[in-house]
Amino acid sequence: MGGAYFSQPWRAMPKDNQENLDFVKSYQPRNKEVKHLRILLHGPVGAGKSSFINSVESVLKGRVTVRALTDAISGSSFTQNYTTFKIHKDPESFYSFIFNDIMGFEQETDSGVPVEDVKLALRGHVKEGYKFVPGGQLKETDQDYKLSPTLDDRVHVLVSVIPVNSVSLMSDKVVKKMRDIRLSASEMGIPQLAILTKVDEAFSKGKKNIDKVYKNKYLKKMVNQFSMLLGLPPNCIFLVKNYESESNTNDDTDALILSALRQMITFGEDFLDNL
Repeated sequence: MGGAYFSQPWRAMPKDNQENLDFVKSYQPRNKEVKHLRILLHGPVGAGKSSFINSVESVLKGRVTVRALTDAISGSSFTQNYTTFKIHKDPESFYSFIFNDIMGFEQETDSGVPVEDVKLALRGHVKEGYKFVPGGQLKETDQDYKLSPTLDDRVHVLVSVIPVNSVSLMSDKVVKKMRDIRLSASEMGIPQLAILTKVDEAFSKGKKNIDKVYKNKYLKKMVNQFSMLLGLPPNCIFLVKNYESESNTNDDTDALILSALRQMITFGEDFLDNL
């Protein structure tokens, strides 16, 4: 881990929060077959998938919220079911994007979320609330299998999530699972990007230097390393700090979250346009 910085940022730090916020708030899918853009988050256990969902809601509401439950100490996946999160825009309506949270990946084949189930989720075959069975697989004859998914049921954007300090510690087996799903998504034409979470833990005085993440040499090295592991271009990998211990939101943390969210929406909208 390091506190060394480049004199110039290796990527522009997002600044115009209001523009990105306006974009997110006004977004509506142009494809009339789709009510909500569906964003699927996947990654190893403890990556920060549920925390990211909470953080997006916090940014949009202007206060820290905790709706997607998280667990910092169990060491196994806290999310057990296929869960959809909609975020209220006002008491009567929701934002036009939704998140799907799934069980985390684990090293062993009989623990964590089954790869084949994630592939079924990409195609829209997994019903809301399905409880993942490590080592098992959802079958067409199961009641939680959706036989004829619509375009609205399918995943429109796949997002890999991992803590930045875990990039160099990822096991070959977990990398293989994530690459396997990425290749399946590519075959379906589903766009992909990644968020590296917990960037404040990667260097000293991290919480005070969130505005300098794109000058940090260690973080650039981790982005490049993750790019090599998963085969994602570096410009599709975003640095994020989730709201986990804070009681209030702040502009620099919001900026990173909004920048990643806007790109997810843009990629998803391009995918729907191309169908």
